[in-house]
Amino acid sequence: MTKYPIGLQNFQGLREDGYVYVDKTAFVYELANSGKYYFLSRPRRFGKSLLLSTMEAYFQGKKELFKGLAIEKLEKEWAAYPVLHIDLNSRDYENMDSLRAELNMHLEFWEKEFGDEFNDREPEERFQHVIDNAVRKTGKQVVILVDEYDKPLLHVSHDKDLQDKYRRKLKSFYSVVKTMDEKIRFAFFTGVTKFSKVSVFSDLNNLKDISLDYRYAEACGITEKEIRDNLDTEVAQMAEANHLTKDECYARLKENYDGYHFSEESVGIYNPFSLLNALSEQRFKDYWFETGTPTFLVETLKHNNYELENMTREEVTSDLLGSLDSIDTNPLPLIYQSGYLTIKSYNPRFMTYQLGFPNGEVERGFTKFLYMYYVPIRQEQSVYYIVNFVREIEAGQPEKFMARLDTMFADQNYQIAGDAELYFHNVAYVVFKMLGFYVDVERHTSDGRMDMLMQTEDYIYIMEFKIDKSADEALAQIEKKQYAKPFEQDPRMLYKIDVNFSTATRRIEGWKIVS
Repeated sequence: MTKYPIGLQNFQGLREDGYVYVDKTAFVYELANSGKYYFLSRPRRFGKSLLLSTMEAYFQGKKELFKGLAIEKLEKEWAAYPVLHIDLNSRDYENMDSLRAELNMHLEFWEKEFGDEFNDREPEERFQHVIDNAVRKTGKQVVILVDEYDKPLLHVSHDKDLQDKYRRKLKSFYSVVKTMDEKIRFAFFTGVTKFSKVSVFSDLNNLKDISLDYRYAEACGITEKEIRDNLDTEVAQMAEANHLTKDECYARLKENYDGYHFSEESVGIYNPFSLLNALSEQRFKDYWFETGTPTFLVETLKHNNYELENMTREEVTSDLLGSLDSIDTNPLPLIYQSGYLTIKSYNPRFMTYQLGFPNGEVERGFTKFLYMYYVPIRQEQSVYYIVNFVREIEAGQPEKFMARLDTMFADQNYQIAGDAELYFHNVAYVVFKMLGFYVDVERHTSDGRMDMLMQTEDYIYIMEFKIDKSADEALAQIEKKQYAKPFEQDPRMLYKIDVNFSTATRRIEGWKIVS
């Protein structure tokens, strides 16, 4: 029976206990022998911790763990170095004491091995002396591996004062890596996000960010080739369990879990957590999204008065994608770095990227979460509304559909603050995107207007939305632009629905349905 390393982040345990391992050791060798200081940003549960654990075993000279892997043929010396491995992912950072406690835990462990004569100093001083003592005791330079360096900062993102305190403390702690350069063999930092000019890494300006480097795009995650090379039998078993051909199963896996691109040159990368869970359970479910909720992301979108449809329409530069410095004016870098958007295309002329949802799992999960935050109905009613919207669309009942939409906006238990027109656009975007998982929906927006096309087996709906106008003007827009012309020979029933939204009342003021 195949042993899937779900939640297993220790390379030695994985190898000794016979778990599946997709070989990433060629990347480890390349990084270790072509540079010294690195930073890699990847979404949560994407294999960063396992990559660092692999590096730790390699730098400790544990040759026996790499038997049969790519690095076995590349490395000749297998020298052992003292490794200082910091994992900041396991604690909730509620206050400054919790951050100090986490740093102290690592420092005390190292001091037991290399000497603790400076254990009454500040963490950054103790860190410096640990490095000194390790070099003196072993005669070798040290290797420093920092996993999820940004966990404390993200945990208190709602508290700017505390985040600033964390930032200053981590800045002084990490700056030791630069000041002790001659005693360091290699240093590798991972995280979800990139805090750069805001000072965490401002002193560590020799850190090479490989997050968008095409050469290392496959260092975390799994490619389709790697699935076929390592897990083809398991895909065949999953196909049989779901009454699919193997090719159909590959297509479903790709639709749900593939699609991450970490450079303009990279092939699609599968989310390893979701893929391995799907193969283990032999079921297509939304595994990654169930492990965390993007509350802070949605709060950031609302705080910035961001128009949701722009998430997949704006073009962004690599500088913007690689930093959180502009988060107060543009939330896209945070959404991209957190894994909810990915690179879809690259414009070499302007050196800009187009972003989009990587796969079905992420698009469904993120849209459902947006729906809970933006749509003015109680959470327990959300599924009820969508289910009934779909039933009414499929049954050819546009009056019932519009009455339900009107009721949704009329809920007086919610006081929605902010720009009314933006509010309407964002709510409409979320509602119709949710419907798009069940009904064929296309959206088009321009000049403050929105038109919508919905198609089912028996019905076609053309909808035009106006703000502070009238339903008659919306109908005139449909006729003027001849939206219905492509369907003149279509045997399905066609409805033209014209809607007006009022910014004063934040409600639908009226609608007309013409068949």
